[in-house]
Amino acid sequence: MAERKYVIFKIKDEEYGVDIMKVKEVSEFKKSTSIPNSPSFVDGIINLRGDITPIISLKKKFNIPVEKGYDDSSRIIVVNMNDKLVGFAVDEASQVISIDDSNIDPPPEIVTGLDRRYINGIGKLQNRIVIILDLEQVLSEREQTEISEIYA
Repeated sequence: MAERKYVIFKIKDEEYGVDIMKVKEVSEFKKSTSIPNSPSFVDGIINLRGDITPIISLKKKFNIPVEKGYDDSSRIIVVNMNDKLVGFAVDEASQVISIDDSNIDPPPEIVTGLDRRYINGIGKLQNRIVIILDLEQVLSEREQTEISEIYA
């Protein structure tokens, strides 16, 4: 069986994981600059070592109520999407863990439609459940086009 490493992060009290090979970096949270007329889930842009990087709020994208703002625990998970850097704002990025493929179940049947494409599976770790995401698939093609227009 294959074992993969995942960056574990939290949104509210739920744990999520993303394949470490798809993560360019995990950065401390930086306040972003708002972009007028951008999609509602885009917090804004930041200058990440000379690269203008759009910041996506996973809370907003996943329709999770935003009860509090970002704090010292908040992080930005940076991935390369269509040769552009995109940051995903999360409440906390706590660790890197290894999960054996045998401990990852497919998404439950109740998850249907577009949501299914970015949920790679459900990781089982002793008394924890980790939702394994493909951050490159979180945005639809239309949303990716809207994000790429930020670069234009």
